[in-house]
Amino acid sequence: MAVFWTNILLLVLLVFILGLVIKTRRLFAVVILAGGYSLVSAAMFVNLDAVDVAFTEAAVGAGISTVLFLAAMAYLPAQEKTTRPGSAFTTIAALVICVGAGLLLVMAAIELPAIGDPNAPAQIHVAPRYLEESGSFLHIPNVVTTVLASYRGFDTFGETVVVFTAGLGVLVLLSGFTRTARSTKRDSEGEDGQ
Repeated sequence: MAVFWTNILLLVLLVFILGLVIKTRRLFAVVILAGGYSLVSAAMFVNLDAVDVAFTEAAVGAGISTVLFLAAMAYLPAQEKTTRPGSAFTTIAALVICVGAGLLLVMAAIELPAIGDPNAPAQIHVAPRYLEESGSFLHIPNVVTTVLASYRGFDTFGETVVVFTAGLGVLVLLSGFTRTARSTKRDSEGEDGQ
C-alpha cells in the first residue's frame, strides 16, 4: 500500500511540475523544471522496482539533456517571445487531439495484463527461456545484463549509436564550427583587414 501512495504522491508532483512548465515563460526555469520532472520520473521507476530504467532516466533525462539544453540556451533569448493568443478553433482542436490521445492510451492500458500476472504473454513465452539460458548457455549471472547485452545486443548497439549521433550533432551545432560560420568569420576578417 505504501508503494501505491508513494506513486500517487510522485504523480501529483509530476502534474504540478508540468503545470509550472506550461505557465512559465523563462527558458532557464523550463529547462530546470524539465530536469526535475525527469528526476521525479526516475524516483517513480525506482519505486516500481525498475532501477535500470530509473538509472537511464536520471542519467539521460535529468543529466545530459539538462546540460545540453543549458548549453543551447547560450544561443537563445532568455525569454519566450510573446505571441498573440491563437483562435478558439486552434485551442479546441488541440484540446480534442490531446484528450483523444489520452483516452486511447487509457483504453490500451486497461487491456494490459496485471503487474506480475504469471499468465501474461511475456511470462509464458519469453521469460522462461531467458531465465534458463542466462546462467547455463550464456554464462552471465544477471538476467537483465543477458537480455541487454546478448538477446538485444544489436538493438542496444543501435540505441547507443543513435544517442551518440544525436549528441555529436548537438555538439557540432553548439560549437559553431559549421561551414557557414567559418566562411562568415573569414569574410568579416577579410573586410576588417582591408
